[in-house]
Amino acid sequence: MNKKQLKPVKWIVNIAFVIISFIALFPILNLILSSFRPASEIMRNGISLVFDPSSLSLNNYKFIFTEATTYWGWYGNSLIIAIVTIVLSLFFSAMVGYALALYDFKGRNLVFMFVLFILMVPFEILMLPLFQMMIKMQLVNTYTAVILPAIVAPIAVFFFRQYALGLPKELMDSARMDGASEYGIYFKIMLPLMAPSLAAMAILQGLGAWNNFLWPLIVLRSNSMFTLPLGLATMLTPYGNNYDVLITGSLMTIVPIIILFIFFQRYFVSGLTVGGVKG
Repeated sequence: MNKKQLKPVKWIVNIAFVIISFIALFPILNLILSSFRPASEIMRNGISLVFDPSSLSLNNYKFIFTEATTYWGWYGNSLIIAIVTIVLSLFFSAMVGYALALYDFKGRNLVFMFVLFILMVPFEILMLPLFQMMIKMQLVNTYTAVILPAIVAPIAVFFFRQYALGLPKELMDSARMDGASEYGIYFKIMLPLMAPSLAAMAILQGLGAWNNFLWPLIVLRSNSMFTLPLGLATMLTPYGNNYDVLITGSLMTIVPIIILFIFFQRYFVSGLTVGGVKG
């Protein structure tokens, strides 16, 4: 196929990508537009982009930033839970994955098989025993109850193990000959080499913790302890739905995820690619 024949094909492919991109971005575009519209306007036009430009205003944002104090309480709860979950999950899961990949010890394969088994069990099956544990530990309606089950995630352990399999063992041997301790080898030499995998998993774990609805719904009781997904869900009641505030509040929840992705996007693709193919 010569260059003249390739040109129309290139145009068709580009147009197809533009159409697909618009379809993918349509819900977000509609969400952004709806955040400037009053509830009466949103309900009248449904998801249609046909709207009255004169009805657009910043009233929803003014309400969120000046009067919706409960909303920012939920926001703070979600931020605390997401940040602590990311830090603890990366710390413990990376350590377990690293040990399973690079240390020979009795029962290593059994531990790894157990990790794979837990990975295949749906969370819905684990909810009841986990909830009973939270009750016995008197952690219901606390941050700890939300964070604790996520600090050693099986998917993160599996991912870090696969990534660590590609790390050079020669560096460990050299460091041992120089007198470095095992913890020194891990924290000063091997952990920095795992930076791409840490960045990729930080985004995935952060996304999971930020959007988690089911587990916080089970273990949190008071409105002041609610996370954002729970708090926003309380706006939908049989006596009236605050769609304007709900949509604006939902749009604001995207901001931390975008910031997280901007910080770690440099390592995201490479971390996922390497961690996903090593074995």
